[in-house]
Amino acid sequence: MITTPVEHTILNATQADAMDFVERIQTLWSGYGQIFKAVLHGMPNVANCLPVVVKHVKWPTQRHHPTGWVSDFSHQRKVRSYEVECAFYTRYAAQCDADCRVPRLIAIEPHEDELLIVLEDLDAAGFPLRKYRLSMREIELTLKWLAHFHGAFLGVEPGGLWPIGTYWHLDTRPDELAQMGDGPLRQAAGKIDAMLNRATFQTLVHGDAKVANFCYGRGGKNVAAVDFQYVGGGCGMKDVAYFLGSCLHEDECERRESQLLDWYFSCLKHAVTVYGKTVAFSRLESEWRELYHLAWVDFYRFIRGWTVENRASDDYSERLTRKVLDTLSKRDGL
Repeated sequence: MITTPVEHTILNATQADAMDFVERIQTLWSGYGQIFKAVLHGMPNVANCLPVVVKHVKWPTQRHHPTGWVSDFSHQRKVRSYEVECAFYTRYAAQCDADCRVPRLIAIEPHEDELLIVLEDLDAAGFPLRKYRLSMREIELTLKWLAHFHGAFLGVEPGGLWPIGTYWHLDTRPDELAQMGDGPLRQAAGKIDAMLNRATFQTLVHGDAKVANFCYGRGGKNVAAVDFQYVGGGCGMKDVAYFLGSCLHEDECERRESQLLDWYFSCLKHAVTVYGKTVAFSRLESEWRELYHLAWVDFYRFIRGWTVENRASDDYSERLTRKVLDTLSKRDGL
């Protein structure tokens, strides 16, 4: 049997006898490889063939970026992000239960200039739907996933992960900050970042919890998440604000804010109990509610620098930014 180098590596890593390529799902951001589906045959202790998803990361010889952000700094950030994803699947994913479902790890095979991550195929596991607009029930279902993820890892140190999670974390985005110009949001960026990082109650955040990274079951009863390149420590509001901004129009974000935060915190309170966390929940909720707008504006700071030339108007984010900046100014007595 003749195999490609990638197939040979996967067979060695999984101890399967054969692999059938099914389809390419997508290319990775900035030309760093691809994700594809395959079926493995003859794996030890597996009675039938096993559908898998393979994330094949290969460091590019020439780097490309849709908006022109290409530098050694950004390359090293991407390399680190894949190392973090491996650490999550090997050290943390097993702690995720049915209420914060993630794909099961089959194998990881690192090499000098490439990396293979073989995962359970969530489509075959009962999560075949990908969505870009959600019903209110689906939004609540995803907020429940986030609440259970945050509850499961409340107080857990992010060893091997990003010390501070999210792909827009200020220290990892100096190029985008420099593009903002010397306005009040740029001047306050460090203070906003510090307030989020100093939160008394810390957990692990997914770090890229947009709607496209969730997989839904039929009937709107279950959900799972993928893409853990930017998982790390932080306040759970970072995930919540980013997720809601990814699936709702700005007027809906404003109109439904209280309702959706109430739902999230009711789910988080239940999760904290389920996972046996000893925490003063009323203090946690009070602190995180106060940080919600800061988390929103923290991401908006990144967007303002990342899309300088083609940034669309966002009245809601602009109003929140003014509100946050005004609050910070009053606290400082300015």
